Amino acid sequence: MTPILYSFRRCPYAMRARLALSSAAQSVTLREVVLRDKPAAFLQASPSGTVPCLVTNAQTNDESLDIMVWALQLNDPEGWLSMPEAGWDWIARSDGPFKTALDQTKYASRYPEADPDTQRQKAARFLAALNMQIDTWIFDQASIADYAILPFVRQFAFIDKPWFDQQPWPALQLWLERFLTSRRFEAIMQKYPQWHDGDPVTHFP
Repeated sequence: MTPILYSFRRCPYAMRARLALSSAAQSVTLREVVLRDKPAAFLQASPSGTVPCLVTNAQTNDESLDIMVWALQLNDPEGWLSMPEAGWDWIARSDGPFKTALDQTKYASRYPEADPDTQRQKAARFLAALNMQIDTWIFDQASIADYAILPFVRQFAFIDKPWFDQQPWPALQLWLERFLTSRRFEAIMQKYPQWHDGDPVTHFP
């Protein structure tokens, strides 16, 4: 069976899964989920009820980074997995402290115990360090680190884009802008209708 990817267009975790699947040219059946109206088949498939969720003959995987690695281990024509070991640390820092600070900035009303300005400064410290690491890419060439982190930097940037654009992060800002204006980003951000059981198959990429 062709693997099935339950996805949600704007979710950064689902974005990075689609980015890796696209780079790997790994065809999947895409099912677009509306998070406020999750279909029964998706809830049966996903242990966590979160997107992305990849269903294959062998297993079900609802961890986005694992889905990226799975696709790239099958086919990695751009060498995304050929990065220094430090790349995994950058991903861990992004997925951990940076994402926590991002959420507590963007969704401040959900975290009344957290000060959003303090959280924004925590996120900014990570981005300032990342800016110092980036030349064109985080390392000498594009890697899984770039495409695992970019969707979350995009999410943070658009909390307050004028503020973001005023920060002294030229390498980071150019890195993000190249991504946002790329054909790769355009391709993975195509709009799909909400999936319902019995709908025609949608292939991705």
